[in-house]
Amino acid sequence: MAKSGPHLLLERACPTPVCGVDEAGRGPMAGPVSAAAVILDPHRRLPKGLNDSKKLTAAQREDLEFEIKARAIAFAVGFASVEEIAQLNILHAAGLAMRRAVEALSVQPVYALVDGNYRFALPCEVKTVVGGDGVCASIAAASILAKVARDRVMVELDGQFPGYGFAIHKGYGVPGHLKAVRELGPCEIHRLSWAPLRALLETPA
Repeated sequence: MAKSGPHLLLERACPTPVCGVDEAGRGPMAGPVSAAAVILDPHRRLPKGLNDSKKLTAAQREDLEFEIKARAIAFAVGFASVEEIAQLNILHAAGLAMRRAVEALSVQPVYALVDGNYRFALPCEVKTVVGGDGVCASIAAASILAKVARDRVMVELDGQFPGYGFAIHKGYGVPGHLKAVRELGPCEIHRLSWAPLRALLETPA
């Protein structure tokens, strides 16, 4: 029976080197989308508390980021810009960020375990894993690195585009963000292709 929570069973069953891949930032209405690729040692103990990034606090993610980078055989993060999201759509922009992350690994994998059910074109064989960030250790690790990296970018962008609260909500469509867009209008890192944002801008105040 498979162990509950993230484990290394899938990594041990795949040709090596095998990386886990996940993205962060498909849902926000502002900012880039990020992805990370992580190659873990399938015979080394996992960092304590490793889990899907969405089930962790920001402090827990930052602590685990340090542990993952210290223990991983290789890791890398890739991004796709707001402009690329508009050109490609968010799904394929996420795939572009994934490909950039895999290509940036210092050790090139022969196999990738990718969260979700969409088979992105990566420079190696791909196996999709629905809910992978909750059951596959290397995907969970990738989810954490992708989330932490994107959050840091959004904090930096908050300094460049003050008033929207990017450091707080990281670009998601929370009420305070929607209110700021109504008052200030969109800025250059808003995803104008995002349907709820278009609807907001088209609705009279």
